[in-house]
Order: sequence, then C-alpha cells, then structure tokens
Amino acid sequence: MAVPKKRSSRAARNQRRSHDALTAPKLGKCSKSGMPKLSHRVCEESGYYGKSKRVFEVEERL
Repeated sequence: MAVPKKRSSRAARNQRRSHDALTAPKLGKCSKSGMPKLSHRVCEESGYYGKSKRVFEVEERL
C-alpha cells in the first residue's frame, strides 16, 4: 500500500487544493425571451437554440 514518506507541508497541501473550489454556473441571456439560461442549451421559455434555430414549439402557460 502506498504511504507517503514525509508529511506534506500546509503550503503544499493548500496549493494542491487551490483548484477544488466550486463555482456558480455561468448564465447567459436568451436573445428571444431575455431569461437567463446556460450557454449551448435550448431556452425553455422560447424554445430557441441561439438566435434563429427553433427546436420546439412552446405551449401557452396559464
């Protein structure tokens, strides 16, 4: 079983962990409805992917 020969210092441990922080997802704005959406995804409100590609028809909501 692999066991470290020497103890890692606090600086080395923290440098290794520097990339482990969680980040919030980056949200863009839909060009048709103006609602926030993830990039490279279809907007649920308008049914468009990008500016001109319509993926599905959206039903009227009450």
